[in-house]
Amino acid sequence: MKIYSWNVNGIRAVIKKGTFQTFVAEHQPDILCLQETKAEQGQAVIDLPEYTEYWNSSQAKKGYIGTAIFSKQLPLSVVNDIPEDIAKTHGLVADGYGSSNHEGRVIAAEYDDFYVVTAYTPNAKDDLSRIPLRQQWDAALTAYCAQLQANKPVVYCGDMNVAHTEDDLANPGPNKGKKGFTSEERAGFDNWLAAGFVDTFRLFQQGKGYYTWWSHFANARARNVGWRIDYFLVSNTLKDKVKSAEIHADVLGSDHCPVSVTLDLK
Repeated sequence: MKIYSWNVNGIRAVIKKGTFQTFVAEHQPDILCLQETKAEQGQAVIDLPEYTEYWNSSQAKKGYIGTAIFSKQLPLSVVNDIPEDIAKTHGLVADGYGSSNHEGRVIAAEYDDFYVVTAYTPNAKDDLSRIPLRQQWDAALTAYCAQLQANKPVVYCGDMNVAHTEDDLANPGPNKGKKGFTSEERAGFDNWLAAGFVDTFRLFQQGKGYYTWWSHFANARARNVGWRIDYFLVSNTLKDKVKSAEIHADVLGSDHCPVSVTLDLK
């Protein structure tokens, strides 16, 4: 089974460019998770009859955030957002930027043997004003996935807006303490590992040079001066079933590229 994740930074834009259609035709994901769709279902013309679409769009601001799952196999159930009881337990409330749990950021789809959860993690902001929210978000989402994991394994994917280690960005030195590479955000990633999840890409590749996001400035993508902030994490019980984990840096159309895992579920 091939599962892909891509922050498209506007689904209508990548469809208009033709890059989305080409990507799906070439890669044929069984499950495709999208972040930053910036649209509601029906606002983008998508001719993919072999897929069933599940969308979670921002309730607070149109054309903002948004996630989606396109699946060839019908899931048993689909749930949007972090359940309110878990959000409340971990203090996840609205801040000066709004309610992060009502912006279409999370979708959980249940299948026979596992859950797929995709999410677009809030940005800490240049002035780090959203670090408290990030800590609440990380705690709530990790707890949610750990709760699901108690029932069956979880495949978690999405734009986590953090480089976990110094190997996950081209220039760690000058970025220490800045958004996406603060100790608080990196500790939030550590908590996923402590909760029984594994970073699938690092099962196959070590070291620097593997990135999923590049700035639009200074020809960063061509020079591969980027950050690895898009991930697939899986429950440890699925670790041996992960046959590959890839970064598809050749797929253009967004400032992020797709990432994928292939699972052998036999």
